[in-house]
Amino acid sequence: MSENTQQTGWLSAGRVLVIALVAVILVLGVILVVMAVSESDAVSGGTEKVNALANSDNECVDCHERNTPGIIQQYGHSTMAAADVMCEDCHEVEEGYPGSVEHEGTYVLNSPTSAMCQDCHTQEVREFEASRHGLPAYVAYNGTAGMTEDQMAEFGAIPEGSYAPDKSRNDIYAIEGEAVTRFACEVCHNVGKPAPDGSTGQCQKCHLRHDFSLEQARKPETCNQCHIGPDHPQWEIYQESPHGIAYMTMGHDWNWEAEPGTLTVEDIPAATCAVCHMSGFGETATTHDVGERLTWYLFAPISERRPAWESNKVRMQGVCLECHNDNFIDAFYTDGDLLVEHINAWVVESNEVVQPLKDNGLLTAEPFDEPIDFIYFDLWHHWGRTAKFGAWMQGPDYTQWHGAYELLRNMAELKEITNERLEDAGLLEEAEADAGEDS
Repeated sequence: MSENTQQTGWLSAGRVLVIALVAVILVLGVILVVMAVSESDAVSGGTEKVNALANSDNECVDCHERNTPGIIQQYGHSTMAAADVMCEDCHEVEEGYPGSVEHEGTYVLNSPTSAMCQDCHTQEVREFEASRHGLPAYVAYNGTAGMTEDQMAEFGAIPEGSYAPDKSRNDIYAIEGEAVTRFACEVCHNVGKPAPDGSTGQCQKCHLRHDFSLEQARKPETCNQCHIGPDHPQWEIYQESPHGIAYMTMGHDWNWEAEPGTLTVEDIPAATCAVCHMSGFGETATTHDVGERLTWYLFAPISERRPAWESNKVRMQGVCLECHNDNFIDAFYTDGDLLVEHINAWVVESNEVVQPLKDNGLLTAEPFDEPIDFIYFDLWHHWGRTAKFGAWMQGPDYTQWHGAYELLRNMAELKEITNERLEDAGLLEEAEADAGEDS
């Protein structure tokens, strides 16, 4: 073989080797791209959000893309827009419709009412209207003033409505005044506010406009908007509970966009607010009545069983059974009931402590005008309720240090103030004798 021929062969072999290496690199590159896309799909649930309004010629969309583009972006990626529900379907009404305003030659509701939602979500609205998120939430700060006969009938048919139609916190609302309550009580309790058209509630409190995202409505942070703070610290309790720890450490991998009514432990493997109180989970059906699975009126000064507590218990335990066995659940409910009764006894005792002051005219008639009023109120409204919520939601710190401990501290203050006033009035010995006879 000549030298030139040998060199030509080496060159050909080199070219083949280079081509082979390039091919291997290209194949590896394709594999890496596929892996990256697969990983991205896994994180996002394998779904790509499509803007259903991208090619819309709708007049509302065209105008609001210029004036409020954020709203159009949000709604364009929603399942409602994908289902061809347009702006007019929710906002446009006839001339003279209660609460409507003239807009671009037609009449609209700036914020659609539950009557509009009911056109498509009939069952959900009916369940909501029968819940504590409905009129009872509104009445808790406003009272029943201004409600129509139909609304009063609706309110009376709800367990909370027949149990406590007017609560002492109304006094706080009146004392603070509209300048404060506009940004305080009303923000949360208006979830059940009647609309001018007579319908009840504000669906958008939980289903934030205009995404209407299943994930957003299901995640505990949404409930955190209202269920937080010293009188109902469910968010804080949830964070320290085993369920909350599971959510905060692993929730990013859960299937938040699963179809309603189909949730299993494969989708959401630990309890959330929605799973326990609303979601269709395992054998328990979906509901928008957040009291449908509760056994006690835990919010009350002295908690009583709810009217349908036994069937409610079955529904809630149907959720629990997806992860826990019967023995655990039965023991938990037994212990939880004992805790409620124990807190009830302390609140009854607090009533007995201040009763001599009431009997002898040693308390003013005005609400919240002296320190003892706040101590007496906090004892049940903050600490008694927190201890009960903490126990049922498995938050030991809130059951103890933010609950039972604070309650007992307030009890000691009540006893001291009561004895001082009775002694100043020369009535201490008489009150002690009466207490001894009662015991």
